[in-house]
Amino acid sequence: MFKKILIANRGEIALRIIYACRELGVKTVVAHSQADEHSLPVRFADEEVCIGPASSQDSYLNVPAVITAAEITGADAIHPGYGFLAESAYLAEACDACRITFIGPSVDVLRLLGDKSRARRAMRKAGLPVVPGSESVEDVAAARRAARRLGYPVIIKATSGGGGRGMRVVWNADDLQDAFLTARREAEAAFGDARVYLEIYVEEPRHIEFQILADEDGATVHLGERECTIQRRHQKVLEETPSIGLSDRVRQRMGKLVTKAARAVGYVNIGTFEFLVDRRGRFYFMEANARLQVEHPITEMVTGVDIVKEQIRIAAGDGLSIRQADVHHTGHAIECRVNAEHPETFAPSPGLIRTFSLPGGPGIRVDTFAHTDCTVSPHYDSLVAKVIAHGRDRPEAIDRMRRTLEMTVIEGVETTIPLHLRILEDRDFLDGRFTTAFLERFVPGAASMS
Repeated sequence: MFKKILIANRGEIALRIIYACRELGVKTVVAHSQADEHSLPVRFADEEVCIGPASSQDSYLNVPAVITAAEITGADAIHPGYGFLAESAYLAEACDACRITFIGPSVDVLRLLGDKSRARRAMRKAGLPVVPGSESVEDVAAARRAARRLGYPVIIKATSGGGGRGMRVVWNADDLQDAFLTARREAEAAFGDARVYLEIYVEEPRHIEFQILADEDGATVHLGERECTIQRRHQKVLEETPSIGLSDRVRQRMGKLVTKAARAVGYVNIGTFEFLVDRRGRFYFMEANARLQVEHPITEMVTGVDIVKEQIRIAAGDGLSIRQADVHHTGHAIECRVNAEHPETFAPSPGLIRTFSLPGGPGIRVDTFAHTDCTVSPHYDSLVAKVIAHGRDRPEAIDRMRRTLEMTVIEGVETTIPLHLRILEDRDFLDGRFTTAFLERFVPGAASMS
């Protein structure tokens, strides 16, 4: 096991990694920006190193600064969390050169899966059904040819992207040029890679992802699926497990396929395989996220598996502590992402939190960095807290989530709690009748990028 892990991240995920390290008896170092100098991760880590000013480009995305911080503190591993450098082949390669363990997949796998076009080819070869699409397109003319071949509507996606950035839906040829140029600009700004590709746009699907774990000995397991269909602008708002939209037969088939595909590409560590499921129940591979996911707690709640500790053990060479036969699902879990945003416009609402009180009670878990008198920074993601509710079944999980959010008090910033409460009371949501267009009824334009 490692002696000391440097955490190259911030907020609630940095705390989550600290929790796992403490249970494993591993010391921690938090590499933080000047803006996070007084944050809870800095307070609870064994050591802290400031790696730059508030700007992400000059701190959390600064690979030389992160590597230097690990070297001067004697860390023998780096955990990137999610976002920022979590899927950076550059960071993983730098770690290899400096004999520091990168807690994640290998450089080769990161490069493969980080290039969405290459990843699609690899997954098709491994037996996964893939949404019809193009290779990377470099100019408008190539994009027009690809769109004509695929047929409108199409969706433009960043080749190195994720999280809804560098993504545009195009309904007709007249709108293609503007959407293409905008997507390239966003991709360049977010990922340092302007390349994009096109896919057929699957209208109003469900978004399903499977959590996998794999070690160096070839042991590969999946922990079931997560329903991530409730989204705004291709960014997840509420997740749950198991999915109410999958039959046991389809669930079992998808689980076997993702473990087979992970082995086919030599995947080691944890990750997720993401799919679109159309109205007829057909599923298509979209992408693989070679990192920890924001929504991992709901899987932990229903399986009892500590995904972060498994991730660290795998990276340390200890191998998986479980096999597929050990994975059992109990009850239902839901996660609501509470963001410091206006609940209807989604406009960011940074500032000082004057009051922060989240109730507990049976089946409730809260992952957060926030507290009274802390500041939600305008420099980073607006996530304030992840509220997770677990129950014997879906109705109980919903009841517990509703009760918790109704009793939550956050003053000083606006939050998305009112939106979550509307979702939890909606009849179509309660009955499981929803697609990625669900939020259109509450916030027009929420389900699209235009």
